[in-house]
Amino acid sequence: MFAPYLLAVDTPTKQVSVWVKLAKKIDWQQIIINIGGKVIEIVLFILLFWIIDRLGKRLIHHIFISNAKTSDTANNRISTIYTLTLNIYHYIIMFFGIYAVLSVLGVPVGTLIASAGIFSVALGLGAQGFVSDIVTGFFILLEDQIDVGDYVKIEAVEGTVSAIGLRTTQVTSPDGTLNFIPNRRILIISNQSRNDMRVLIDLPILTATPVSQLTSVIDTTNVKLVKQYPDIIGEPDIQGVTTQADGTLVFRVQFYVKNGMQFAIQRDFLAAYLDAAKAAGITLPSPRVPLSPVK
Repeated sequence: MFAPYLLAVDTPTKQVSVWVKLAKKIDWQQIIINIGGKVIEIVLFILLFWIIDRLGKRLIHHIFISNAKTSDTANNRISTIYTLTLNIYHYIIMFFGIYAVLSVLGVPVGTLIASAGIFSVALGLGAQGFVSDIVTGFFILLEDQIDVGDYVKIEAVEGTVSAIGLRTTQVTSPDGTLNFIPNRRILIISNQSRNDMRVLIDLPILTATPVSQLTSVIDTTNVKLVKQYPDIIGEPDIQGVTTQADGTLVFRVQFYVKNGMQFAIQRDFLAAYLDAAKAAGITLPSPRVPLSPVK
């Protein structure tokens, strides 16, 4: 009458003993040696490719720095090719490093790459966008549309080009924001660093403002300041009284400067004009600020 109970107790014991026997048959020492060997091999490969990456980047840096030109345009072009070369080199080293690690793990990388099915899956997962980025970036460089250091406007992003890569173009905004723009999204580029830039300074005036006196004050200020700014091209053009789109009367001064200096020169001359007008006793009104209608 106790036979079923003995059977229930005996069965788990037999199962445990089977697992114990299997565990004893496994060569744990050899497994640990194999795993440890692969880990060491992977670490050595990572260290090797890291050293190659660092040495290669230093060599590229040395080559481009030794070929630096005195011209700002030439330097910008060299900086552009330099950052692109670093980008390509980094991707190549990363590819071979991943290939070596996967080979150590026994993954048939060559077979996977050659497989048409894997290639199709890669395209479906976004390789088309990657290829489009590379092709667009290639034509941007081939047509010399932008260089590192250029001040550009790409759709809603405006700032200085800090790097041009295989996939993205980096633009630093005036407030310090670093924008990464996929190359395939770049449709229209407004490059503000290729030609001489126009500076317009509009001083708001009233109908009672003594225009002839203001003209003399502005002319005297220009004579003092222009010699301090070698980036100004030619002589300032005092255009005199004109109107803005909202009908406001303004006294306009226009001149051309080298690209990249328009904002600083505009600020300095506007401040100098205001100080000179105040010193001459000429009262200038504040510009009208449009107010949004209340909804």
